[in-house]
Amino acid sequence: MERGCFRHPVTILVGLGFPAEIQGAKEAYAWLNEWPPSKRDPTHAIALNACRAALAGEIDVETARGTLVAFARRANLLAPDAEAIAAASRVVRLTTLRPPEPAPQCDP
Repeated sequence: MERGCFRHPVTILVGLGFPAEIQGAKEAYAWLNEWPPSKRDPTHAIALNACRAALAGEIDVETARGTLVAFARRANLLAPDAEAIAAASRVVRLTTLRPPEPAPQCDP
């Protein structure tokens, strides 16, 4: 694995809500650095500094990933996990396709 790459990419929503994958600290740093200054908050600063530190080898890249996820979640830009959505849809299908259970019989 290349230094600075995340084990699993972070999927964020960009533009009109289209998903985009951030593969590592370098991409995350670039994306965070382009964030409008008027919209930056402490969570943004933490994520930006963590990505910079990961690129310098000062912290683990997965720690930087965690701060990116926290920022994206707080900014409402974290895309839903595709596997979780697929699993939830399977559960819904299974429960809607299952025949109804018979009503319990009561003794008079």
